[in-house]
Amino acid sequence: MSKSPIDTASHDKHFFDTFMLVLGILVGVAVVLIFLSRAIAGQTQNQYVLEDAKLQAAKADRLAPIGQVAIAGADNSALEPPKETKVAVAQDLGGEQVFNMTCNACHGQGIAGAPKFGDKPAWGARIAQGMPTLYEHALKGFQGKAGFMPMKGGRADLSDKSVTNAVDYMVKAAK
Repeated sequence: MSKSPIDTASHDKHFFDTFMLVLGILVGVAVVLIFLSRAIAGQTQNQYVLEDAKLQAAKADRLAPIGQVAIAGADNSALEPPKETKVAVAQDLGGEQVFNMTCNACHGQGIAGAPKFGDKPAWGARIAQGMPTLYEHALKGFQGKAGFMPMKGGRADLSDKSVTNAVDYMVKAAK
């Protein structure tokens, strides 16, 4: 018993109609979800993102003019560049305090070629160069064969006296 061409065409038409119905429903659901997500995002984005004070300030900074025009005969005091601010230098600290706050990070473990605290052989050659050289390397920084010493141990806010106190403290422990 073979199926007639009419039955096959009927089944094909039924499948095509069902397929198109399912496809239409899926497209409709996708469109509804898109509009729903846009509606929700529009309400929440305006409330939480676009009206955020930090975002508004950042946008105002980006949109601010890059220059201003000075007018002859007018008050142009607002056009003066901002005053330079200096780094506040801390008070003079003791050697042990500076060592514990700053120097111990490298000199405690011998990181980056730094001689360990109290290691007499490692400090011997450095001490032989003289204290002025040690002070200069600690204050201005130094790149040697064994490693790198950052300026003031990476703490630009330390006073020169605080750094030299730390050098004296480390040298005393190595003698």
